[in-house]
Amino acid sequence: SANVVVNGSTVNLGLWDTAGQEDYNRLRPLSYRGADVFILAFSLISKASYENVSKKWIPELKHYAPGVPIVLVGTKLDLRDDKQFFIDHPGAVPISTAQGEELRKLIGSPAYIECSSKTQQPSELSFNHQNRKKRRAKHRRPAPYCDWKMKM
Repeated sequence: SANVVVNGSTVNLGLWDTAGQEDYNRLRPLSYRGADVFILAFSLISKASYENVSKKWIPELKHYAPGVPIVLVGTKLDLRDDKQFFIDHPGAVPISTAQGEELRKLIGSPAYIECSSKTQQPSELSFNHQNRKKRRAKHRRPAPYCDWKMKM
């Protein structure tokens, strides 16, 4: 967790990366209690990942945390237009921005963002390198620190 400034107020940001595997179906909901917002990510190069948003994740979140806002995030933006990637991975299916927006509306999300950890796109998602350096000094394997500036 980290303290970040959002709209002029300091808030404690705690991120939980919950496993999607079936083995964790009973444990995962324990992390949902008390959440103020969910960041629901899917891969922009995987139709299965995209479809799991509405088939698996939305029903689960609405069941265990009704009313909590869900921000939809498409990841691996850098690979969506990478022709070589799709040559090397013939089963991969790119998801368009329009499809992401359509899904956002379908699930009632207040925001949809596409991003790439490789290129650090978009500008709303920026990594705070100074804090990463501080963490490296304290820990051998630091978790990436993310300063997320988002307008909803």
